[in-house]
Amino acid sequence: MRKDFDQWNKKKKELENKKRDLLFHTGEVWWCAVGMNIAEESCGKGETYRRPVLVFKKLSRNNFIGIPLSMQEKIGSWFIDIPIQGQKRFALLHQIRMFSTNRFQRRLTTLDSADFARVKEKLEALLELSHYHQDRSPGSVGNPKSN
Repeated sequence: MRKDFDQWNKKKKELENKKRDLLFHTGEVWWCAVGMNIAEESCGKGETYRRPVLVFKKLSRNNFIGIPLSMQEKIGSWFIDIPIQGQKRFALLHQIRMFSTNRFQRRLTTLDSADFARVKEKLEALLELSHYHQDRSPGSVGNPKSN
């Protein structure tokens, strides 16, 4: 598949000037203009280069940490399946990043607290955050005294 970066750049310029004051919350799933990205980075599809994105952490009223979702079955430590409106979607945990709310197109749904907790646990395991917080002994990775 040949990627049309020029067309995406036109859309991205439009998004840059699209200032909207939207209310959104952690745990929501929004259709977002993810764009045309390189190599194995997740891309959006269609005219608006969109893909559903889970709002993992709201940073401000203008940006958030998000996790792109896919309908293609994905298995492994980098993925977790979650139900979205009766369909199984897969959170692409390894694609987590900051997004601008300018990319929002429309709200799709909100995850229930149990599914959001599953995503959070799986992401913590992938990023080895639990280990980082538990092992604070001298010489351990992440210990401020060993750096």
